[in-house]
Amino acid sequence: MPMTIGVVGLGYVGLTLTAALAAKDFTVYGADASPQVIDTLSQGRSHIFEPGVEEIFASEVGRRIHVAAELPRGVVDVAVISVSTPVDDATRRPDLTNLAAAARAVAASCRPGTLVVVRSTVPVGTSRRIVLPELRAAWGEDVRLVMAPERTIQGQALRELVELPQVIGGLDAASLRAGVEFFAGLAQSIVEVSSLEAAELVKLSNNCHTDLIYSYGNEVALIAEQHGLDPLEVLRATNLDYPRPDLAKPGYVGGGCLSKDPYIMLESAGDYQPFLIGRARELNEFLPVHVAGTVVRLLREARGDTRGTRLAVLGWAYKGWPPTDDMRGTPIAAMMPILTAAGITVTGHDPMVNPKTIRLYGGEPVSLDKAFTDSDAILVINDHPDYRAIDVTRMLGDARPALIFDSWRILDAAAIRAAGIRYAALGYLPRFEEAAA
Repeated sequence: MPMTIGVVGLGYVGLTLTAALAAKDFTVYGADASPQVIDTLSQGRSHIFEPGVEEIFASEVGRRIHVAAELPRGVVDVAVISVSTPVDDATRRPDLTNLAAAARAVAASCRPGTLVVVRSTVPVGTSRRIVLPELRAAWGEDVRLVMAPERTIQGQALRELVELPQVIGGLDAASLRAGVEFFAGLAQSIVEVSSLEAAELVKLSNNCHTDLIYSYGNEVALIAEQHGLDPLEVLRATNLDYPRPDLAKPGYVGGGCLSKDPYIMLESAGDYQPFLIGRARELNEFLPVHVAGTVVRLLREARGDTRGTRLAVLGWAYKGWPPTDDMRGTPIAAMMPILTAAGITVTGHDPMVNPKTIRLYGGEPVSLDKAFTDSDAILVINDHPDYRAIDVTRMLGDARPALIFDSWRILDAAAIRAAGIRYAALGYLPRFEEAAA
């Protein structure tokens, strides 16, 4: 018989887990401190875009899914903590206030011995140092606690929650057995590790490695730029039939996890001073700044003065594929101060991001057609399929932009050059004379 599950925190992690569990016939009680989130979800709508989630909520709210500000008392068999653990913008230290509050709420509303699952991303040692004392203060020694990190990619979460191995570390053998029994009802495979701390480090290791390998592709691109080389040519030749790990293409690295988890890893390092993690994050955060500065310089070369010029930015979410409306870690946040200081008027388009959000970040919403016919320059930030499908020749009007900066190299560069427009990309700055050749 499927267990009754409580999920505390209905952001991306808790929301997708709730939907996946309901699809597996679990009864799920979701709790969140935001009245707006609860109101939206109680109507069967999702406050976050993720394929398949809204359909499950629409059919299961009031049946297998119940949402409220708090968990019902003494009802759930398993309580999953999936609250946010943000990193302070100034200190870069993780804020664990939400986690401690969630642990207290679980201790107050659940029976002693209820399995508690920490799903939030935390510094190594946090489950034992922050969550465990709250549970023991209320329940004594009758505590079952596991750490089971979330490791899904946006756009594929419901599939990956089932298909990816679920890593589980327990406080003790009884906790681990309970955690394995629970996740066996959801996932196809489980990886047991020896402790809460090992599971915490697994999540951080996954995400910091991703940040690191992307940063290396960006480093190669920035060096290629210094020599007038095409970084994609270099990377293709580097990877072709070579039996070592492939190098990543250059690109922006954002999102809720990759933009903060390296700082959580640094918090976990203790007396050791990591060589790679902080520098990789610094490089990836520098890339949007570098691109914004490059666009300003190229536009100034083409127009003489950037003040009063119009730049259409395509792609405001932090990534385009799989499609998302997530603005966490979006490159445009770091770019806007540079563009604004240069006197550039920024217009914006994104198939997934609503006009209100574009305005919130300092842009003026624009149609895709207008972006090509009423701009002095175009900057493509993400690789949404709509942008990959653009027929540049058809989109261009009589008044041509002077520059198209195609971050992901998804547009027809030859057609852009043939139209007399300068084409540039990450690490790739061909001379303008080539456009007319």
